[in-house]
Amino acid sequence: MKYDIIVLGSGPGGYVTAIRASQLGFKTAIVEKENLGGVCLNWGCIPTKALLKSAQVFEYLKHAGDYGLSVKDYDKDFDAVVKRSRGVADGMSKGVQFLMKKNKIDVIEGFGKLKPGKKIDVDGKEYSADNIIIATGARSRELPSLPQDGKKVIGYREAMTLAKQPKKMIVVGSGAIGVEFAYFYNSMGTEVIIVEYLPNIVPVEDEDVSKQLERSFKKSGIKIMTSSEVTKVDTSGNGVKATVKTKKGEEIILEADIILSAVGIKSNIENIGLEDVGIVVDRDKILVNDFYQTNIPGYYAIGDVTPGQALAHVASAEGILCVEKLAGQHVEALDYGNIPGCTYCSPEIASVGLTEKQAKDKGLDIKVGKFPFSASGKASASGAKDGFVKVIFDAKYGEWLGCHMIGAGVTDMIAEAVLGRKLETTGHEVLKTVHPHPTMSEAVMEAVADAYDEVIHL
Repeated sequence: MKYDIIVLGSGPGGYVTAIRASQLGFKTAIVEKENLGGVCLNWGCIPTKALLKSAQVFEYLKHAGDYGLSVKDYDKDFDAVVKRSRGVADGMSKGVQFLMKKNKIDVIEGFGKLKPGKKIDVDGKEYSADNIIIATGARSRELPSLPQDGKKVIGYREAMTLAKQPKKMIVVGSGAIGVEFAYFYNSMGTEVIIVEYLPNIVPVEDEDVSKQLERSFKKSGIKIMTSSEVTKVDTSGNGVKATVKTKKGEEIILEADIILSAVGIKSNIENIGLEDVGIVVDRDKILVNDFYQTNIPGYYAIGDVTPGQALAHVASAEGILCVEKLAGQHVEALDYGNIPGCTYCSPEIASVGLTEKQAKDKGLDIKVGKFPFSASGKASASGAKDGFVKVIFDAKYGEWLGCHMIGAGVTDMIAEAVLGRKLETTGHEVLKTVHPHPTMSEAVMEAVADAYDEVIHL
């Protein structure tokens, strides 16, 4: 079979790329070895949000009295929570199947391997295309000191489908995956300890956000060890023992039923034929230009296998840009400085642009504003007063340099800052944009007002 475009991998990078390619008139096929939708729909973004929603509802039941309600009998059914999450994931995967049919995209099931001459071998059958787009994504990264056995030392995939809820869990790594699972299991009643190698949890976030999350987590009963490292694990007994080197240099042993390794991701670039074709890889990433072309004409790569941020929405945007460029459209390169990051623990975290430290390290003269949700009418009414909105502006030009939020529902609010920055808005324009009352989103305007010494409600 000969196609205009074959996409290797059907995650949020791959399937979105295939749909946009088909819309642009390209005869398109997609190759997938497992489930349409990839990790994001089946084992990542979507099923984790289903688990987290169950945790949030359970938290509401626990605190019903705070809302003047009386709930006498309630409990959790861990199996049912997991089953619901899997059902949501299955529904989304079926949705992608429908989109493939609707857009007349051929789905080729099997393991695809690149070959020279713009060909792909899928389990012994050969397909060719004018353009091949690699979108094979990533998986849980393993550390030599923390080998995963899938039973006592697990990655995110097993964490979503445990047959039995652990009484005690150690979470190694406090990025988005680590803190989301820490929140979920703690809410369900598991005793959770987070071990983080760096000085702050959620280390890519603004330090004020990291400190707030640590306070909120400790209030919820999650134990946190920063500047600490798991040096070895012993799985020979009933549970698992982790040797942890603390910030003071001492070695202590933590015991648990399960260790969740959440120390990052590893690109899926092995055995897909990169060497056979001669595609250049550096530090586990496929090197590409601004429009995702590799060093070999006709071969492109998007998503987690390339050097940009490993996020679903980045992969989708890269794939769309890639095929629009192939179609001859005038497109601008993606601005990686304006990509929002979201973490869906409770309280949620959302951010875009520079942190305060990054802005200062660049030598910029800045205005910083901060508005706590404790001063927000909507947050008080909702019983969600933890957190704040923090904004950073360039003092001279009013450019919106960064926005950092922690609180209830902030992942749905960050797009205002992303759009504002895209449109090159200034602090005064945000101030003069009337925000609805009472909403959590007012806190954005109030934080900007604080930066310009015009805040009303503080």
